[in-house]
Amino acid sequence: MTKNKKQRVTLFLNPNLLKHAKAQAIVKEISLTALMEKALSKYLPKETIIKKDAI
Repeated sequence: MTKNKKQRVTLFLNPNLLKHAKAQAIVKEISLTALMEKALSKYLPKETIIKKDAI
């Protein structure tokens, strides 16, 4: 296992999307986890700021 700590998650995905992701991971010769981490890293902003409304 790598130095990076990982947390297990459960997702409900469209079966066709999952099939496509698994196939792409095979083509790229990476794990499905690595593919998903890469996709999320590209999709998400570098920083997320949540503002609360002042009352």
